Order: sequence, then C-alpha cells, then structure tokens
Amino acid sequence: MSRTLVRRAFKYRFYPTCAQAMELSRTFGCVRLVYNKALAARVEAWNCGQRRVTYGQTSAMLTEWKRREELTFLGEVSSVPLQQTLRHLQGAFGNFFAGRARHPRFKSRKKSRASAEYTRSAFRWRDGRLTLAKMNEPLAIVWSRPLPEEAEPSTVTVSRDAAGRWFVSLLVETSVDHYPPIATAVGVDVGVTTLVTLSTGERIANPRHQQKDQERLARAQRTLARKRKGSANREKARRKVARLCARTADRRRDFLHKLSTRLVRENQTIVIEDLNVSGMLRGGRLARLISDASWSQLRSMVEYKAVWHGREVIAIDRWFPSSKTCSACGLRVDSLPLSVREWTCRCGAVHDRDVNAAKNVLAAGLAVTACGDGVRPTRHSLARQPSQPPFRG
Repeated sequence: MSRTLVRRAFKYRFYPTCAQAMELSRTFGCVRLVYNKALAARVEAWNCGQRRVTYGQTSAMLTEWKRREELTFLGEVSSVPLQQTLRHLQGAFGNFFAGRARHPRFKSRKKSRASAEYTRSAFRWRDGRLTLAKMNEPLAIVWSRPLPEEAEPSTVTVSRDAAGRWFVSLLVETSVDHYPPIATAVGVDVGVTTLVTLSTGERIANPRHQQKDQERLARAQRTLARKRKGSANREKARRKVARLCARTADRRRDFLHKLSTRLVRENQTIVIEDLNVSGMLRGGRLARLISDASWSQLRSMVEYKAVWHGREVIAIDRWFPSSKTCSACGLRVDSLPLSVREWTCRCGAVHDRDVNAAKNVLAAGLAVTACGDGVRPTRHSLARQPSQPPFRG
C-alpha cells in the first residue's frame, strides 16, 4: 500500500498556569504590535515613494524598535514569535501580489485571533512534554488523540479563542496511507435544506447547527448589549456569547470532518461544483443559511483528504446548468425556479431537482476527464492585479 508524506497539524487544548497565561498574553500583544508596525511601515513606504519593504528590512526595524525606551517590553518576550509574524506578513504580501489574497489588514486587539508561532529553537519537546521559551514548566496539554509515533513537532502555534480557551497546534511530518483503489465515483450537489445530495440518490440533511442555538445566542447578545462598556459584567456576557458561537463552530466542524472522510473513503472520484460561495454570502435571504452550511469548508476538507488518501476531486464549471438539464435525455429547460423541487421532462422522466443535479454533476465531471482535460479544484482570485495595489495609509 502506497503512502503520502504530509505535514499535518494536531490541535489540542491546554490549561496554562497563571504565569504561563500572563507570558502568553504578553507575547500575543507584542506579536500584534510588531505585525501592525511592520505593515504600517510597508504601507508608508509604498505611499511615499512606491517602495517595497522586504522581510530583511522589517527584521532590522524590529531590532531598532527594541532599542527604543517606550518599546523595551518587546525584548521581554521570546524573539521567535516576533520574527515569525514578520515572515507571515511577508507571505501575506506575496499572496497579495500573486493575486491569491486581499491586501493585508491591521490586527485588532478585540477582533483578531490571538496567536503566536514558535519554531524549533523556541520550545523543548521531551518525552511528550512541551515547554515553550521563557517558561519553566511544560504546558498541561489534554492529549485527546495521540501524535504519530516518533513524530517531533517542527513548529508550535499557541492560540486563545474569543471564549478564553487555550489551544496548541503541533505541526509534524508524517505519512498517510492511501485507501485501496475502487471503481466508485459520485457527484455531489450541495444545498441548504439538504446539505449534500449524492448522485446515488442519498440525501444528507443539513444539521443547521447555528439555528439550534439561535434563540440562546440572541438572548445572550441582548444581555451583552445592555452591559456597560468596560465593566466586568460586560466581559462575562461577551464570554458567554463567544462560548455559544464556539460551540456551534465545533459541532459544525466535527460534522463536516465526518462527512468529508466518508466521501473520500467510499469513492475514488468525487465531482463537485465550483460555486461562488463568497458571492452568495453578500446578500439575499439565504446568506445566513449558506454560511451555516459551510460549503467552502466542506470542499476544502474533501480536497486535502483526497490528496492524502490517493483519491481524485474534480470541480466543474459553476455555470453548468446541472439542475435544469435532464439526466436521462440531456434536454435543458429554460427556467426552473428554486421553488420547483420536482419536475417532469418531455421524455417522461420524473426528476427530483437535487438528485438530478448530482447525476449531471457526475456525468459532466467524468466526461471532461475522459476527454483528457480534467478540471481540478481552483479558487478564484480575491485580489486585484499587482499593478494596482490598494495600499492605504
């Protein structure tokens, strides 16, 4: 059986001591400050003289910032996370100029994710115990699943979410077994009421995790709005809202992991539609339901798991009329409103809208592959061309 060598992150929850929590909180603040100052320097250099600032130049700036009296606290935390955030900024600009992402934005203390990345020189891994730089005790990690045997982390990312939970992500290099080859192929049509409809006729209902806790979340948000800004009670109310949101996100992620694993395990070829999900979320009555369904997250999981286990994913054109085409005779109807869930073709075939679409998605994907012009999953550009960078001062 063949295997694939992959870099895989294992995320665990941990419970820091008071001293560790204070040290990590200081590190998060310094990482955010360095990122924002470096980004501001890059923006100013471009606005003033159309100059691009490199990683090496921002690294020299960091050394200079540490010498300032008002920024001496930058030298009290580990230097590795500060250097790593400069590398992340360099990568963000690289993606921006390559047209793969939007222009980097400044990090907010309240809204941005609090995290810090440590490389091998800034942590000690010994006998399954992880100790970070500037700390005397190892982290109290809850090992919810074992690490691969003889795997040693190359980088460690520590984060704290809005609900106050602490997580550590260990990046290791490990091998993943390919599933045995099979002759099964499936077309996948995503929806709101039914999350996934397969070309086999099977339907997988949308759990609607957000809707289940919508009343509790709305009540908690109203309570938060009544609290005085800056008070301890407002912070307690904010944490309650964050915990409800985190609970919904955890349930959704767990469900999508199980669904994507099943699709990859049971099928050699998976055909999907290249939907413009971000465009669908910009407006309309279904925006909240589409967001709760997380089609993009499901697609991402299917794609990387297929690569790991030797499967194939094919994405067909988003403009392909899968719902309006008869899967029996190929006739295309002119109009088919969303309210029409079942229709009859002139050939006499009676179609369920979603099952028919999934069958057409599968046929289109297999036809393109048979012609030797396989369509691979592609992400559409979110950024403007590098010749017109929207820098802001």
